[in-house]
Amino acid sequence: MKMMINDVQKEREPHVYLSKEEVKEKIQSYNSSVTDKLKMTLNANGIYTGFIKVQMELCRPITVQSSQSQGRCAHSNNETAFYLPDGCVNTLHISSTNTVREVIEALLKKFFVADNPAKFALYKRCHKEDQVYTCKLSDREHPLYLRLVAGPRTEMLSFVLREHETGEVMWEAFSIPELQNFLRILDKEENDQLQILKNRYAAYRGKLEEALRGVFKPG
Repeated sequence: MKMMINDVQKEREPHVYLSKEEVKEKIQSYNSSVTDKLKMTLNANGIYTGFIKVQMELCRPITVQSSQSQGRCAHSNNETAFYLPDGCVNTLHISSTNTVREVIEALLKKFFVADNPAKFALYKRCHKEDQVYTCKLSDREHPLYLRLVAGPRTEMLSFVLREHETGEVMWEAFSIPELQNFLRILDKEENDQLQILKNRYAAYRGKLEEALRGVFKPG
């Protein structure tokens, strides 16, 4: 059984300088271990390109253009706030020069998300022995470098997109329509939960009254 350890502090990965020959060797080793055809390519200028997979673990709704929206939603003007499905994974083709911030922006663009990129953070999930560590990456980190060093196995390293932690939410990054959407969604969820509780207690009350009638029924 694996233990989950969440480290919400930003982590600056020690970036060991690799010569062009070392990068070439690592890419050859990486490609020889790839099982999904998502290989890396080294260009003549020393920059390499490849693929990373990012799991979307978003608790709050995202805002997109209404024409692109799907699923449970709340409307406001020409935009729609909705929840992404749990466990949604996206594959991005990036280069070794792309930073964490650029990866986040590319992910949001791919999903037609209108939200401010500053609301989100990219995490790396590492498996060490029987423990799983989740660390928030610095905006200046280079995800493809991390992928190359760790190898292609997602069991060893995977990437996760999340909102900033509750205490870190940059509310000023939200527009008024977005905040209004959130309030509407929260109101709806609150009303739904209240109705569920009312129905539950109404059922209990009915059973109790039925039991009481049986107890005091004239024999």
